[in-house]
Amino acid sequence: MEIAKQLAVFLDNRPGALARVCEAFSEKGINIHALTTSDTVDHSVVRMVVDDPQSAIWLLEENGGMVVEDEVLLIDNANKPGALAELARALGKAGVNIEYLYCATAPKSRKGLLVLRVDDAPKALDTLKVLPLD
Repeated sequence: MEIAKQLAVFLDNRPGALARVCEAFSEKGINIHALTTSDTVDHSVVRMVVDDPQSAIWLLEENGGMVVEDEVLLIDNANKPGALAELARALGKAGVNIEYLYCATAPKSRKGLLVLRVDDAPKALDTLKVLPLD
C-alpha cells in the first residue's frame, strides 16, 4: 500500500487519441500501472498511474496536453467478497471520504489493484495499515 501520483489528462474524444499517448509513453519507456477513462461529448478524462510521473507530465505537456496531478492510494486488495466493504467501512469510520476509485482483478487472481482518490491520503494510509488486506 502506498501513496502515488495520479495524472489526469484531457484528450479529444476521437479515435486514436489514447493510442497516441500510449505510444509516446512506450517510446520513452514509461509504464502505465493503472488507467481509467470517462467521456463527455467532446473530450475524455484519462486518469492514470505511471512508473515515472514527472517524465509523463513533461511528455504530455510538451505535446500540448493539459495534465492535473493528484495523490491516490494504491492498494493490493484481496479478491474476495467483502474486501472492499471492509476497506470502505474503515475509511468511513475514520472520517476519510472516498472521492472515487477504480480497480481490476482477474477472476482467478488472489489480489487486485485498487486505486483510491480520498480527501486525506496520509490519514487513509494510516487507517488502512492495520487492516489485513490479503
